[in-house]
Amino acid sequence: MSNLWGGTVAVVDDDARVLESLEDLLESAGHTVFAFGSGQELLDNHAFGAIDCLIADIGMPQLDGFELHRLARARRPELPVIFITGRHEYADRQRAMAAGNQGFFCKPFDGQALLTAVGRALSRSS
Repeated sequence: MSNLWGGTVAVVDDDARVLESLEDLLESAGHTVFAFGSGQELLDNHAFGAIDCLIADIGMPQLDGFELHRLARARRPELPVIFITGRHEYADRQRAMAAGNQGFFCKPFDGQALLTAVGRALSRSS
């Protein structure tokens, strides 16, 4: 299914397999994708200013998804963020919802549902 908007999406996850599969999924839907193995890599990259949506893993070493969300929003308050996680903790879901994001997905998740959330996030930010 192709996305008519074709936004630029950054994916941050410390699992290279997840990065690769999400990159393939998002590109197949017409998005431009920047993949990063850590939140600091994204924040230090010139591409940060060009992204339309951020997909961030919650459980990463050093800079977790919640801290990345906070730092990203400090620089770009309008940036839509979608959280993904391999942890199935109720507290993570509550914290994510309180942070004001565009979606929360526990791994493994439905790719089509993620694409739908990305499409909604992009349409709200345009």
